[in-house]
Amino acid sequence: MPVPTDPIRVCVAGATGWTGRAVAQGVVESGDLVLASAVARRVSGADLGVAWGGEPIGVPVHGTVAEALDGVDVLVDYTSQTAIRQHAVIALDRGVSVVVGSSGLTAEDLGARGSRARSKGVGVFAGGNFSLTATLMTMAARLVAEHLPDWEIIDYARADKPDSPSGTARELAERLGELRSASTVAADPSPARGLAIAGTRVHSVRLPSYELRTEIVFGLTDERLTISHESGFNAEKFVEGTLMAIRSVSGTVGLTRGLDTLLGS
Repeated sequence: MPVPTDPIRVCVAGATGWTGRAVAQGVVESGDLVLASAVARRVSGADLGVAWGGEPIGVPVHGTVAEALDGVDVLVDYTSQTAIRQHAVIALDRGVSVVVGSSGLTAEDLGARGSRARSKGVGVFAGGNFSLTATLMTMAARLVAEHLPDWEIIDYARADKPDSPSGTARELAERLGELRSASTVAADPSPARGLAIAGTRVHSVRLPSYELRTEIVFGLTDERLTISHESGFNAEKFVEGTLMAIRSVSGTVGLTRGLDTLLGS
């Protein structure tokens, strides 16, 4: 007979924000995870259910991550690329695993947190996009890149998106870089040709009307293959992937990158 295991106790930082609220709600409704605490400075001291405009749910809201980690196994951070750098260090030093939901961190940022996690015997899971369909785009692109030598990424988002390129585009480029560089990158160093990330040209377009669209274009003589992903304004699409990451990270040590590592690559 299997031995029962204790549920994973979770803290969500940014639990009143666009994605953080959806993820926190998903944890509450999961059945196998426990939302132990939340972080949201503006409603610090409140019950999270009340902060959401409803009835109390027994989840305290704290003003800082440091205050919220007692009895927590996994911190999920959907705050900002600036805040997550320090939040991750605080959590890892307390022996708490981290799911990085906030985009904008570089491979170097994540590598440093992964090293810190290894030294503390806990895990960090980073996903540029926790949508399952965006993950399948990455998986498809990695498959194609094994057979075609040239590709570039075009990253579209709203005009006020704070990070450029998006976490989706950056992670896609870095995951492709694990395979090899596109063969045309070194041939054209012009800055007008886009930012080179892990051997891939990435072009960011920021205009009103876009939420998030990512395209990777593969080219051969006289033919092209385009793989694209487009998403709208509902944060629910990130919940299932984030819950998968929470369940996974508590049993790992060091850094894991990309939801595709959980779906199979």
